Amino acid sequence: MTRAETLLWRYLKANRMDGVGIRRQTPIGNYIADFVCFSSKLIIELDGESHDFEERRKKDERRDAFFAAEGFQVLRFTNDQVMTNLEGVVEAIRQASSAGARGSPPSLTLPHKGGGNTTTDQSNSTDKSRGTQP
Repeated sequence: MTRAETLLWRYLKANRMDGVGIRRQTPIGNYIADFVCFSSKLIIELDGESHDFEERRKKDERRDAFFAAEGFQVLRFTNDQVMTNLEGVVEAIRQASSAGARGSPPSLTLPHKGGGNTTTDQSNSTDKSRGTQP
C-alpha cells in the first residue's frame, strides 16, 4: 500500500465511518479495488503519478466501466489529495456512502480542508475534478 492508502485506511479503520464497513485491497472480477464498501456499492481508488499517463488513464477507464457494470460507483482521489486534505476526502467518501445506501447520487465536489464545500475556490481544480468522478 502507498503512504496515502495507509493513511486513509488507518483513518477509516479507526473511525469506522458511521458504522459503514469498508474493506481494502478487495478483488472484484479481475481487478483489485483499493477500498470498497459493499453496502453502498462504492469503490474508492487512490491514484499516484503513474495514473497521469494516457495509457494508464485508459486502463482506469476500462476498470471503472467494469465496476459500473457491476453496479458500483467509483470515487477516485489522488494520493496528494489524501495527504493534504484527508478530512475532505473522508467527508466525500462519507457523503457518497450514505447517498449510495439511500440510492441517491452523492455530491461530487471534494470538501476543502478545514471547512465545508466552497464552490468559489477554483484552486487545484484539475485535481478536484479527478477526485470524485463516477
